[in-house]
Amino acid sequence: MLQHLGIIADGNRRWAKAQGLPTIEGHKKGLEAIELLVDAAASAGIKYITFYVFSTENWGRSETEVSYIMKLAETRILKYAEKMKQKNGRLLILGSKDRVSPKLMSTIEKAEKLTADCDGITVGFCFNYGGEHEIADAANIALEADGKITPETIRKHLYHPEIPDIDMVVRTSGEERISGFMLWRASYAEFMFMKKYFPEMSKNDIDVIIKEYESRHRRFGK
Repeated sequence: MLQHLGIIADGNRRWAKAQGLPTIEGHKKGLEAIELLVDAAASAGIKYITFYVFSTENWGRSETEVSYIMKLAETRILKYAEKMKQKNGRLLILGSKDRVSPKLMSTIEKAEKLTADCDGITVGFCFNYGGEHEIADAANIALEADGKITPETIRKHLYHPEIPDIDMVVRTSGEERISGFMLWRASYAEFMFMKKYFPEMSKNDIDVIIKEYESRHRRFGK
């Protein structure tokens, strides 16, 4: 059964452009899509769903857009955590603290603490995240804490190591690359690329993804 679904939430800006709307409207609509997908995933029995929402490379976007995304995170993360708590869902943020404001980091910590005891679906957000950065950070900690770097010592020092490997990675917007998304945990994941922009995703897409996953034969190199 599909236990951990990873989604590269791509196409917010292109969706807004296609609708004749400002870029920021695409990000707002993307948040709505996230809530719909999480509810559908929880109903379908998926235990983990992780969204790639802001990469370490995304700092290179316009100052206006980046500022808006940071402000959106500040105002929405805690509110969403409160909703998750009501549904017994856990919220986790995976990424680097570099360049993230102390205020936003404080908000992230409060959101994670608020849902820490929930044992329903776990919702992860890869925010200020880079796959290479995660592995490098884990390797540095492993070297200091364990005195050696091995697959086992790296794994236990990944961001939120309690999150298991990904079963299926879905990328929207028609792009067919993973852009550094959870490189360690996606090493044996199945991949699915969808043409629709992320804001166009609906609850029904979870059923489509599950059916596609169940049609695959996972061999894990055997």
